[in-house]
Amino acid sequence: MAKYTFVVLSNPTAGKEAEYNEWYNKQHIPDVLNVPGFVAAQRFRLADAQMGDNNPHRYLALYEIETNDLAAALKDLQSRVGSNDMIMSDAIDMKTIGAHLFTPVAEKVQAKDVLRPRRAA
Repeated sequence: MAKYTFVVLSNPTAGKEAEYNEWYNKQHIPDVLNVPGFVAAQRFRLADAQMGDNNPHRYLALYEIETNDLAAALKDLQSRVGSNDMIMSDAIDMKTIGAHLFTPVAEKVQAKDVLRPRRAA
């Protein structure tokens, strides 16, 4: 079965951050995980320390998808948006959302497997 990572970058609507997080964690994640093929999800908040200043999104959600028909899984997801199966909230700023799908091109590499002394300058 093919595996994908669905990356969603988002922001709360101004003044609704608590409502956004409550909805996302308790309503939206379970709604998405009820779509066949969506098998796991995890959310993140932008850390204080960054490598650059261009950070238009404060939140990240990573969804794991396992399916042999990605187009059908995405069509099912889209058909649920705004229905009783996927209740949306005005606490998420839909104007700034970014959503991208990725497929692996290599196996995960662990630091312990490649650890070596620093090279001399």
